[in-house]
Amino acid sequence: MRALRRFTVRASLPEPLSALSTLATNLRWTWHPPTQDLFASIDSRVWSEVGGDPLRLLSVVDAGRLEALARDEQFLLKLHALASDLERYVEGPRWYQRRQDEIAQRREHGSTKDTPLPTSVAYFSMEFGVHEALPNYSGGLGILAGDHLKAASDLGVPLIAVGLLYRSGYFRQSLSLDGWQQEHYPSLDPRGLPLELLTEPSGLPLLVHVAMPGDRMLRAKIWRAQVGRVPLLLLDSDVEQNDEDLRGVTDRLYGGDQNHRIRQEILAGIGGVRAVRTFCELTGHAQPEVFHTNEGHAGFLGLERIREYITNDGLDFDQALTAARAGAVFTTHTPVPAGIDRFPVDLVQHYFGAENLVPGVNTQRILALGAEDNPGMFNMAHMGLRLAQRANGVSKLHGEVSRDMFRGLWPGFDATEVPIGSVTNGVHGPTWAATEMNKLLGANEADNQSAGLGFGAFEPVTDAGLWELRSTLRGRLVNEVRRRLRESWLQRGASALELGWTDGVFDPGVLTVGFARRVPTYKRLTLMLRDPERLRNLLLHPERPVQLVVAGKSHPADDGGKALIQQIVRYADDAGVRHRIVFLPDYDMSMARYLYWGCDVWLNNPMRPLEACGTSGMKAALNGGLNLSIRDGWWDELYDGSNGWAIPTADGVNDPIRRDDLEANALYELLGQQVAPLFYDRGEDGVPTRWMSMVRHTLASLGPVVQASRMVREYVETYYAPAAASAQTVVGEGFRGAKELSAYRHRLRASWTRVRVLDSDLVLGGSSVPVLGAPVIVRARVELAGLEPSEVDVQVVLGKVSHDSDELKDIVTAPMSYAGNGNYEAEVPLPHAGALGYTVRVLPRHGLLATSAELGRVVLAS
Repeated sequence: MRALRRFTVRASLPEPLSALSTLATNLRWTWHPPTQDLFASIDSRVWSEVGGDPLRLLSVVDAGRLEALARDEQFLLKLHALASDLERYVEGPRWYQRRQDEIAQRREHGSTKDTPLPTSVAYFSMEFGVHEALPNYSGGLGILAGDHLKAASDLGVPLIAVGLLYRSGYFRQSLSLDGWQQEHYPSLDPRGLPLELLTEPSGLPLLVHVAMPGDRMLRAKIWRAQVGRVPLLLLDSDVEQNDEDLRGVTDRLYGGDQNHRIRQEILAGIGGVRAVRTFCELTGHAQPEVFHTNEGHAGFLGLERIREYITNDGLDFDQALTAARAGAVFTTHTPVPAGIDRFPVDLVQHYFGAENLVPGVNTQRILALGAEDNPGMFNMAHMGLRLAQRANGVSKLHGEVSRDMFRGLWPGFDATEVPIGSVTNGVHGPTWAATEMNKLLGANEADNQSAGLGFGAFEPVTDAGLWELRSTLRGRLVNEVRRRLRESWLQRGASALELGWTDGVFDPGVLTVGFARRVPTYKRLTLMLRDPERLRNLLLHPERPVQLVVAGKSHPADDGGKALIQQIVRYADDAGVRHRIVFLPDYDMSMARYLYWGCDVWLNNPMRPLEACGTSGMKAALNGGLNLSIRDGWWDELYDGSNGWAIPTADGVNDPIRRDDLEANALYELLGQQVAPLFYDRGEDGVPTRWMSMVRHTLASLGPVVQASRMVREYVETYYAPAAASAQTVVGEGFRGAKELSAYRHRLRASWTRVRVLDSDLVLGGSSVPVLGAPVIVRARVELAGLEPSEVDVQVVLGKVSHDSDELKDIVTAPMSYAGNGNYEAEVPLPHAGALGYTVRVLPRHGLLATSAELGRVVLAS
């Protein structure tokens, strides 16, 4: 007999235990071991059975046990102490508040060096991986977003996070008997999750309304998850008043066709802004000054902000665009054009054409924001960049890749001048480091994490002590591998009677290598299988064996990715090697922790430079794991030759098959000739001293810099504070700044096509032979076409040229001074030896522009 409908009933707690509800619903418990220990002490068996989920624990634990605890003075003392600690954590000043006070005091004494920090920041992402108890994520983007929230909470950053609540999450993965990925979609009840429904005073749900074509309305409830100090608002379209197709808009993460996808992104962006406004009005929370879009999915939020300025403040489109851009930050995680969300223009026209979705915002202006080379497609990343005054990639290398990939939006500029910076991703240490490692490092306190402290305190620990801890964590992973592998085979249809061999899978004393991530082609899941016999020899080496644990999900629509998984599974099914290599299905946060804790080496072999950052290796490093990786993403900037190994890349080899062969060979060589020998090189006490030296160096060199707290501080100081200052400037005094900058852009539009560099000349200063560092004088005559000299920058640009091209490289720019009558002059030192060239260019200049390249306008001498 099947249930007609599922629903969750929360436990009724005895009054003395009421604080348990607060501790269970504030997700700070996910990274606070004392709170986890308290819940585990209620019933350790049940705690294990429910996967360490406090709400589930309270819903199934014996009522008699709760009644007994309500009379247990020792338990009540711990409960009240933790409740008080949470209150101090949530309400008390932290890094951000202390920084605000410091800035305020300096400004009182006349300093203008520091920019005031924003009172509120809205952070939009399509997924959030806070914990498996709230399965609202698929992979790296969501985990990064979850770590961003946790670090912001630890630091006290006043963030409001916004996303969608998916009733089936992403998907659960299992394997068929022949190793093919199978997807299962659980039915999640929000009332059984750590969520609170936002309601009106009458008790009815607060609803966000978003207009749909055909005079229909998409309604969404707002669920609130509390992530420490940070509210996370999740929109849910499962509302009875919705038409059936609209009710399913938030059914699955990354599911459905493009029509389904654009509805999700409209709800996340436009509905998300409306949810933020409703939440702030309801709670008194400050309205955001800065809007941060984590990847392009929620990019339509910028259109809603433009609509607000037009509807509420009477601005025209250009003025509203200026006001919206000033307070906007856009982060791209995409290293290849194929990874960008794009919709057919006709589909965008379908949803925005009637102009009732964002009233007052002209559809043609919307389409122009998402325009790309293909006139039939609307590009969400292009819109995100055009709607944000500040943008960044997620590692230094990815910043370079992004500047080159999007340079077409800034024609005439060198790739180095494209206004896309970088903030290298980080990971939340208290979440991902094993409790024992955090205690050893003294890094388990949020204040230590937020200050970047706690790495170095392990110096007094002996190599033997650190090795013992690493061995304990490896043993814990081995037990989990055996449990999960047995469970996987039972799901595949095996009999329990034939699975005795799983008890001997893996060895707690063997070098353990981990590889776990999503399975797009560029991550090269099967590079390790390039030479199956060579891999077999590494796994079964008589003195220096290697064991390999592999995990990852392929997108349900990606049969190519599923085929890669099947190759790994079939190899791992071989009775000759199955005790040394396993594929574990259903990779999620709960599995990931065991892998990061227990693996000695973290393997990463993407096709460079196609990985934006790749934070999994950071999490392994926090536990003393050594990285073995292609120099892509974060590893490119943080590898120092002693904190792991860099797999050489076959740069310049265009044949992908040959490239894979060469790089797989390099991987085998490193594993067999360097990594394994170092691991098994033991002293008389059985400790691999040289290996432990690398572990210590990894903890010391990477521990502080891979932290999400470092990342969020960078966002605050480099992006949020300047964006808030820009927003205040353009909005203040009745939008004076927005109107001035908009008027300036109108003047540029009218004159720019007639601005010209009429002629220029370069004169050697005092020598007939150019010498490195010697001054040269550059003069130019410029036609400004009615613009004032104060409205432009005229610059000389010098750079290297090759024998077969006049294209400038390694450019150096210098401003030219106005000498009257359209004449400009500059004296500059020669910056390079060898063949040089120069040109003169004209750029817009206005005090409210973040960079001279912002408007994408430049006139070059011809």
